Amino acid sequence: MRRLIVLRHSKAERAAPDRGDFERPLSDRGRADAARTGAYLARHDLSPNYALVSPARRAQETWTAAAAQLQRKPGSNDDPRIYNATTDALLSVIATAPAKAELLILVGHNPGLHELAMQLSAAGDVETRERLREGLPTSGLVVISFAFEDWTAIAHARGRLERFVSPGSLGTAAN
Repeated sequence: MRRLIVLRHSKAERAAPDRGDFERPLSDRGRADAARTGAYLARHDLSPNYALVSPARRAQETWTAAAAQLQRKPGSNDDPRIYNATTDALLSVIATAPAKAELLILVGHNPGLHELAMQLSAAGDVETRERLREGLPTSGLVVISFAFEDWTAIAHARGRLERFVSPGSLGTAAN
């Protein structure tokens, strides 16, 4: 069995004339949300074995703040294909994950991440799937499980949505 954590980057500053979208840093709220998300992962035994992270500054800062809350920092790959990726591009990136990565985290951007989470989730709690259908907010976290043993088998509608957590629900998320 494999599990995928889909994590949208945290809230970022607006683009400024002196820096493009790629260089947008996290806002104060974004840094706090990223740390809370990492604490949630640690508290719920969701420490990934491996991370695939967009090289965009806001995704990098999100992963750094979240990973700081984990007992052990997993190996990672900063993959430029994640930035502004389609779902098919994201599936290609995931398929390159190491075999040892039973719990993989993908840190990136909408709309690709939201579309990916929706397309991969063929099963799971109906109410949770409906909440996810409404959108994946900044710092939104989705966990999807798969009944295969190798990431090269990843495909649309093969997963089961285990959980969907948003920053607003972190204080009340019990499972």
